Amino acid sequence: MSHNPLLALALPLPFDQVRADHVQPAILELIRQAELAIEAIANTQAFDYDSTFAALERSTEQLEMAMGIVEHLESVATSDALREAYNKILPPVSQFYSNITLHDGLYRALRACEQQLDRTTLSAIKLRHVDKTLDDFKRHGAELNEAGKTELRAIDQALSEKTTLFSQNVLDSANAFELIVDESRTGGLPASALSMAQESAQARGKTGFRFTLQAPSVVPVLNYADDAKLREEIWCAFNQRGCGKFDNLPLVKEILSLRRRKARLLGFADFADMVTFDRMAKTGHAAADFIENLRRKTVAAYRRENEDLLAFRRSIEGPDAPELRPWDVGYYAEKQRNALYDFDEEALRPYFSADKVLQGAFDLATSLYGVHLVDADLPVWHEQVRAHRMLDKSGHEIGIFYTDLYPRESKRDGAWMHGLIAAAPPAPHVALFCLNAQPPTKDVPSLLSVRDVETVFHEFGHLLHHCLSSVPIRSLSCTRVAQDFVELPSQIMENWCTESTALNRFASHYQSHEPLPEDLIQRLLRARNFRAANAQMRQLGFAAADLALHREFDPDSDDSVNDFANNILQNYAAVKLPSDYAVIASFGHLFSHSVGYAAGYYSYKWAEVLDADAFTRFKTEGLFNAEVGRAFMQSILARGDSADPQLLFEEFMGRAPRLEPMLERLGLLAAAS
Repeated sequence: MSHNPLLALALPLPFDQVRADHVQPAILELIRQAELAIEAIANTQAFDYDSTFAALERSTEQLEMAMGIVEHLESVATSDALREAYNKILPPVSQFYSNITLHDGLYRALRACEQQLDRTTLSAIKLRHVDKTLDDFKRHGAELNEAGKTELRAIDQALSEKTTLFSQNVLDSANAFELIVDESRTGGLPASALSMAQESAQARGKTGFRFTLQAPSVVPVLNYADDAKLREEIWCAFNQRGCGKFDNLPLVKEILSLRRRKARLLGFADFADMVTFDRMAKTGHAAADFIENLRRKTVAAYRRENEDLLAFRRSIEGPDAPELRPWDVGYYAEKQRNALYDFDEEALRPYFSADKVLQGAFDLATSLYGVHLVDADLPVWHEQVRAHRMLDKSGHEIGIFYTDLYPRESKRDGAWMHGLIAAAPPAPHVALFCLNAQPPTKDVPSLLSVRDVETVFHEFGHLLHHCLSSVPIRSLSCTRVAQDFVELPSQIMENWCTESTALNRFASHYQSHEPLPEDLIQRLLRARNFRAANAQMRQLGFAAADLALHREFDPDSDDSVNDFANNILQNYAAVKLPSDYAVIASFGHLFSHSVGYAAGYYSYKWAEVLDADAFTRFKTEGLFNAEVGRAFMQSILARGDSADPQLLFEEFMGRAPRLEPMLERLGLLAAAS
């Protein structure tokens, strides 16, 4: 036990030492230690802040850190043994966290402390911590009777197990698929995609071109492959992950049922009301109204875009060309964009090598926030991973972070930031961000798409929010903010990816080192809002389906959850969806975590309103204005959840948020009015 690295965690984190057989003994021991600490709080007679609320913060710190590492490794470097170990410790961990808010003695001690506190002597942030902690206890069952608490514990444990299985099924389903084709079926595909597909086949001792369901393989096929059958096979397989052998649809109904039971047990009408209670939206109804308002403002432009795309196809193939199918939309849209703007997104890839894009994001942080980012020689979990240190102006280390940019079969899909340690300053925070971008080949470095570039900046924005926090209370620090606010620091970073002065800082050809030509930049900017209404409607559709599943669908009925979701999604889809479309079976944002973005997918659009509005200040006062950057850091990035997010936004902007900047940025303002 003494040699178990999870029991003696210190910096640098020992990613290279953690083995599957360390997991269960370490986590069970850390649970035992945390339980003893909580019992001590429950039995205290010293009803002061440090002995109760602050002690509760400290009680789970080591367990949280160890579980963060285990969860992370299971998502980026999984194995059969690690998955088995992880699955075994989920029930006791879930039960432990459920028991905290259900512990009668602990709740009595916290309430006794709150009643005896002299509120005039506590700082505003400690008072917020007291109030939010007690609210959190109430909202998680502290005032239920014993039968209710028993039921809640069982629900939380079942949710933890089923959402983990959902995530694992998606990964296994994706890994079970491959499609090998010969050269005759690869017409239209860019050279970078062909090289990657050929190397993928060769690595497995096969000839031809190997396509998988990882995003760098899927996206080029759907946007460029001339072979419609190839596009169809890939599109259908991608949108049926989590079906068949790895069937997630029954799990979706079970997860929805458990969430509904939990919400009602805690006194909420539905799960959406439960999760939005402490967010900016406040209710599921308000979130749904927000989405519907945006839909109304978008639908006219959306319909015009789709009519124009079909007309474009028929202008090429004749008036009898058939209606578009889902696997045709990206292909013909790419051709239409090229025709309208003389713009082929693939022409930009050579100017976006991953290393330079990453450095561009780092340099932006230096310009705006005065931080310096340097490479670090630290233990990592895979040879592709890079470690970095974040230093403030005085050279003090305020953060350690890692970047993991490329797909592997042991790594889940998507992109995310994970805050591993939320430290109390001056100790450094620790975080990482992951992508699944096109990997390097033996001859060419990793070359990113425009969307990949935006994703790098987006996830780095989350990481800055984590690492620049100056909040001394862990549960109120870093990205532990209202979910419909948490995307503001990430989404605002994407704005610099379509500003020519920003692109000129990092976009250069990987071979010639020539800067991105001005005419390509201008074509990118002109094409920026191409089919913006469709992009918006897609996000609104996911948000609408999410809210309806958690507000309206009866998961205990015999109704098909997939049909229910598809009936909503069809209203936001550019073309008719096939009956076996099953995107919710792999919708990890909603179903791979006990809460995650469930009933909260609207947050992306909510935060987009905030980020577009906040960016107007940078546009007005200077894209690299250090004074504005310092104001954004001091009002938003450094503050965590130390104050109401609406007040933090108003502190930075001097007023409440406005919807118009987002619509204007998308080119939809005139159509919406």
